[in-house]
Amino acid sequence: MADANGVTLYTTEPCGFCRQAKALLKSRGVRYEEVNLARDPSGRADLVARTGQMTFPQILVGERAIGGFRELLEADRAGVLETLIAPV
Repeated sequence: MADANGVTLYTTEPCGFCRQAKALLKSRGVRYEEVNLARDPSGRADLVARTGQMTFPQILVGERAIGGFRELLEADRAGVLETLIAPV
């Protein structure tokens, strides 16, 4: 069973927003699993089915889709990111 508050970062290449998302998470000490879908069309299709989004990055906390870099940044600035990733 996956960690309910584990962070999964779906990325592609090249992707400036993906690099920014990784840098933000790293600067906050947030551990994450990166899934690079640059060469994985079926993985991209699965991600769209899961999140309803076709853009990168896509950030999930547990099974909850947070969105992309902008949503991650907003959550961080609002102090919500800490709450989302806090152990249950």
